[in-house]
Amino acid sequence: MAHPGAREVQVVADEILVVVTGANSAVGRAVVKAPGREMPVKYRIVAAVRSERAAAAVPPIPEGRGRIVRVDYDAPETLRDALLGASAILHLPGLLVERPNASYEDAHIRTTEVAIDAARRADVAKFVLMSAVGADPASGNRYFRTKGKAEELVANSGLSYTILRPPLILGPGTEGSAALRRSGRGVLVPLLRGGRVLHQPLDVDDLAAAALRATRPELARNRCVELAGPERLSYRALVERGAERRLPVLPIPVAPLRGLLALRQRFLGPGFSPDALEVLTTDTRVDAGAAATALGIELTPLDTTLAKTRSPQHE
Repeated sequence: MAHPGAREVQVVADEILVVVTGANSAVGRAVVKAPGREMPVKYRIVAAVRSERAAAAVPPIPEGRGRIVRVDYDAPETLRDALLGASAILHLPGLLVERPNASYEDAHIRTTEVAIDAARRADVAKFVLMSAVGADPASGNRYFRTKGKAEELVANSGLSYTILRPPLILGPGTEGSAALRRSGRGVLVPLLRGGRVLHQPLDVDDLAAAALRATRPELARNRCVELAGPERLSYRALVERGAERRLPVLPIPVAPLRGLLALRQRFLGPGFSPDALEVLTTDTRVDAGAAATALGIELTPLDTTLAKTRSPQHE
């Protein structure tokens, strides 16, 4: 197998063919649409999804600029076939609330193992992993731990890589924006910790641009990059800024809720869990400028992102 750097000149000079797993997700859809905007390098996209329903959620890809393919992690050869001729893979594993047929271990670790093996066999020049702020293989929280273990797999794979750690993501189609709208319409708004959790929300289009730029072999090579938006503020302030009005808040204490969720998980199985609760109530403190500089992106002002969130035509 050639060293990943062997194809670097060709990739930078011509164009980058990127296989995007989870292309039906909010981030994936933003990535698929990103090459239609002004970009410093030409990209072609192979949008990899698991089902026909997921394929229907992917934005149209102009002829000659890419295609949609079905992959199955239980049939690894499907992802290997999708990667033939690709310059990079952008792997977007993401699961906050477990379901009976979807665990953190399967979503974060197992899919990453399959993607790494496929990338090695296809001799891709760059592996980009979407992780999360707070990922740590030694964490007591299973979400953060499995995210961290996926990072370890990529870092030890022998492939050239970039790991991206985004915070709360806002923009069209994101759960973060949907939650803001729901809260902003409330008469009395229940908020965890009274809305005191600190966030640095990132525009989904900024994340898509960063992810595509990270597929270039020379950018953020073999680095873990923490991304964040340009402002840090409490969740209450964020909700009120999105709603453009002051809101009466009903504080939800975390400790008793954690206990109730533990009981629910013990007797009813997967669902919203203490691990997910901890993810939602962990403060974000990231140097936003460092990642923007490393990846050459310009961060969208928060008010611009919130305006897109309010506007139905952006959905």
